[in-house]
Amino acid sequence: MAKEGASLGIIAEENKSKAALEDEDSGKFREAELKMRKLFGMPGEEKLVNYYSCSYWKGRVPRQGWVYLSVNHLCFYSLLLGKEVTLVVQWTEVTRLEKNATLLFPESVRVSTRHTEHYFSMFLNVNDTFKLMEQLATIAMRQLLDNEGFAADHSLPKACKTLKNVSALKRDLDARAKNERYRALFRLTQDERLDGHTDCTLWTPFAKMHIVGQLFVSNNYICFCSREEDLCQLIIPLREVSIVEKADSSSVLPCPVSISTKNKMTFLFANLKDRDFLVQRISDFLQRTPESGHSGSPSPSTTPLSSSLPTPTGAAGEPSQRRHYSPSLPTATQGLLHIYQKDTPEEHGPKAKEKMKEESWNIHFLEFGRGVCMYRTSKTRELVLNGIPESLRGELWLLFSGAQNEMDTHPGYYAERVEQAMGRCTLATEEIERDLHRSMPEHHAFQNEMGIAALRRVLTAYACRNPGIGYCQAMNIVTSVLLLYCTEEEAFWLLVALCERMLPDYYNTRVVGALVDQGVFEELTRACLPFLYEHMQELGVISTISLSWFLTLFLSVMPFDSAVLLVDCFFYEGIKVIFQVALAVLHANMDTLLDCNDEGEAMTILGRYLDNVVNKQTVSPPIPHLHALLTSGDEPPPQIDVFQLIKSSCDKFGSLRADVIEQMRFHQRLKVIQSLEDTAKRSVVRAIMTDSAFSIGELEELYVHFKAKHIMSCYWGSSTTAAERHDPSLPYLEQYRIDLGQFCQLFGALGTWLCGTHTATLAARLFRLLDMNKDGLINFKEFVTGLSGMYHGDMTEKLKLLYNLHLPPALCPEEAESALEATQFFTDDDTPQEPPFLSDLDFLVQEVTSGEEVKEAEDASGSGDAEEKKEVKDYKYYLRMWAMENEPKKETIKDLRRMNQEQFIELCKTLYNMFSEDPLEQELYHAIATVASLLLRIGEVGKKFTNNGANKPTDNTNAQAPAAELPQPEKEEPNGESSSGQSLVCRALAEAQLETPPQQTSDEEVKDDTSVSSYSIVSTGSLQCEDIADDTVLIGCAGDQQRRGSILDGDWSITFEQVLASMLTEPPLVDYFEKKGDIHARMAGCKMQRRVERQVSSSSDHELAQLST
Repeated sequence: MAKEGASLGIIAEENKSKAALEDEDSGKFREAELKMRKLFGMPGEEKLVNYYSCSYWKGRVPRQGWVYLSVNHLCFYSLLLGKEVTLVVQWTEVTRLEKNATLLFPESVRVSTRHTEHYFSMFLNVNDTFKLMEQLATIAMRQLLDNEGFAADHSLPKACKTLKNVSALKRDLDARAKNERYRALFRLTQDERLDGHTDCTLWTPFAKMHIVGQLFVSNNYICFCSREEDLCQLIIPLREVSIVEKADSSSVLPCPVSISTKNKMTFLFANLKDRDFLVQRISDFLQRTPESGHSGSPSPSTTPLSSSLPTPTGAAGEPSQRRHYSPSLPTATQGLLHIYQKDTPEEHGPKAKEKMKEESWNIHFLEFGRGVCMYRTSKTRELVLNGIPESLRGELWLLFSGAQNEMDTHPGYYAERVEQAMGRCTLATEEIERDLHRSMPEHHAFQNEMGIAALRRVLTAYACRNPGIGYCQAMNIVTSVLLLYCTEEEAFWLLVALCERMLPDYYNTRVVGALVDQGVFEELTRACLPFLYEHMQELGVISTISLSWFLTLFLSVMPFDSAVLLVDCFFYEGIKVIFQVALAVLHANMDTLLDCNDEGEAMTILGRYLDNVVNKQTVSPPIPHLHALLTSGDEPPPQIDVFQLIKSSCDKFGSLRADVIEQMRFHQRLKVIQSLEDTAKRSVVRAIMTDSAFSIGELEELYVHFKAKHIMSCYWGSSTTAAERHDPSLPYLEQYRIDLGQFCQLFGALGTWLCGTHTATLAARLFRLLDMNKDGLINFKEFVTGLSGMYHGDMTEKLKLLYNLHLPPALCPEEAESALEATQFFTDDDTPQEPPFLSDLDFLVQEVTSGEEVKEAEDASGSGDAEEKKEVKDYKYYLRMWAMENEPKKETIKDLRRMNQEQFIELCKTLYNMFSEDPLEQELYHAIATVASLLLRIGEVGKKFTNNGANKPTDNTNAQAPAAELPQPEKEEPNGESSSGQSLVCRALAEAQLETPPQQTSDEEVKDDTSVSSYSIVSTGSLQCEDIADDTVLIGCAGDQQRRGSILDGDWSITFEQVLASMLTEPPLVDYFEKKGDIHARMAGCKMQRRVERQVSSSSDHELAQLST
């Protein structure tokens, strides 16, 4: 092994023979994957993505070895000069991942978790390694954020052929990264897949020159991006292409390809390396492209909804008349602003500057084209920064955001969603109704039912499309602005583009995207305005102000006519415009902010500044800004021209690049999501700390183990059930839940009642007892409740828990077939019913749960005119009784049900197995044998008293008297019913190799009827469990008694009080159950087990033996 490790430690030097390695990499990769599973105990479900030679810095000493990057773990192994180093880090535990170069750690990668930092260096290709680490960490964050991430992991394809240098997973992840960059660059939908890209030149008729760039081809689009930023960008949907052909080559125009569209535009690409192959690929995609106006493949998020919600049909099976949305609605053909400007006075009509803007755009359309195939150049950006005219705003928003393409490929989709969603009552629709009249109430378009109804339809349709987001506050403000300039359908698709592409994760339940960009903004402030950043951090202002700025795109903090210009720029350039303007606002107020002494003063300064950002070129009637109406001052502050603010932001902070922002978003996403996980942990701990005896630190560590078990099952489970039940929209306490299998593993690692092979059975019973709602899952509170009973309860509490574990529902019918019958016998009251008031009250407190049951109780208690006269009074009384019933009540030992004979046998088996590994094993066996015999006789006596008193109206508590209060019968039949129950128990205990006391004669019973717990054990009591052989005769187990004892006694039962009283007579049992468990040692052992455990069933015994040595 040492020789093998030494050879592995110097493989970093083998890069000289790279050509020779290429032929062996596929075989070496399989070997490396098997080695990873063997070294770290990983199951077959854990897929290795790639492995790299590197050094791991342990202290100041580098350890040369191999780092293995799997889908869910970062693992490192080194065995050099006899010293072994092993490291396993889950990607879900990573809080920071960065690449840096310092004198101590040259070209190193730092991987940080909540408690430690790990440094890796001396990579052959550090950039490639770090990019892969980023991808895997991002997948892990998606796992924590929503359940889509889990499905993404399981959908990674397996290698279908021999690959060189990289695994199938690595190649798939590389393709995913390219797809994401491609979609973000051209604002394309999530289902778009990049087929390939190549260098080329594009002939631009407006500039009369060839522009160097790259051509991208995907399943639905041909796109071009110039090498120089903002010089030219082009998007050609294949649905618009009419002809693709090879043009004549020349020295000036080598290998050209001409693409013509249906609107008579022609694009000429040249300098293509493999022109024939490119034309063939485009032709293949064209053959699969549906005609324009027909939907292609529906987006992934819509498919389940379409299948689950029926389309309304008429009597003949045809679609019925739409009830909520139709093309005849005014908002279906034009924006609200156009509708309500018809009645505005003439002086508020189009002005000269607005006319000039419209003319400039018309000239641009003639020169660069109009529609989705328009050339997008620096001239386009300049026109956008100067403001889009209101008549073109909706059209250009759709074009720049990519919403136009999605709307064209999904005709009728919005109308279908409206019909499916309207009329349904969900949490999202309730929140929408609550916020409808808060959406731009100062605008006259939303002061009537037309605007409110249009807003309701758009928001409800989107909540129906994307239940994962549903509805979030601030969506109503943004959507109301979209409806001013767009039709309902256009506003819907713009909202889709905002929520799912341009502002990812902004509007989910925890506004993660906005929190991430808030962190990016703080980082940008520290880099661009360092002095102001330090002061603002002291005041805590940045985190307060920026969230509302980003969520509403300044629409809620700036006058509408000014903020809408920022929305123009946002749809063209993306989120970097919002960052630039936010930095410009802080820079403009730097001097006054530095003089602030508290947060409120800084908020007032920024609020006043934004209130006075004006658009002097607006053609709409002035709209009062509610925030401005609430501010006061002796003299109004100076007005700030919004165009000047935009220009200033571009001049001072225009160097921001989209790829830099995405890199910063990655770092902040790790920080934000892990911070939210910590918040969830603290919230859960605070919620249950008052009901648990564990300390806060213990609860937090238990939560870590509980969550780790859930997450581990999500990516190693045999099905997707664990992933499906992870719902981040649920309350914190319900987000992580475990099933029976995971609970059994945690019970075996953390529980104190370990019973050998019987442990799984006991864990399953405890799980059924804790699963109150019977959904097959338990949350963290229920899990802690079970552990707390074992660790922190006194003897009574522990015995009560153990007692309940052998009663239904913990004891399932398969384990005790007669349990239900015995329970029914002892809970049914055969005595004649008497009408005292107390009996009726007890009945009502237990049984009244609805109005119908209240009425039935009234009918049962009596009839006649007197009852009708008291109907109102009794109704209120019963409601009070119902409220009392719903109040939490602490269960007492008198409330516990009786235990029948078969349940008692199971209890004895459990106790025997619990004591098998205890140092005082023999003393405990002696004690439990004595107690078992005593309880057997108590059950027989109780049965006789119950049967004798069955014809008398006696209280049931007489049958539940403690053992000390029950008189012994003077004589028992040696071969009668009394011995049958005892013989059955003895036989069961013999199967469990448990000792039993000898049966006494009737004279001995009369002689010692007051000290029933002092029976001796088989002669001297020194018989060992191993001494019990087949020829050993146990009392009650010989001859015909054993045959008669095989039939359970349905009348036999005992109470918990009797069990407790009997246990208290044996000091070894008292000491055992009073002993406190060490949860810290258990959790430390569980933590060590997690490093190696990784699903035992996936590793062979030989491998596990090697790991243990």
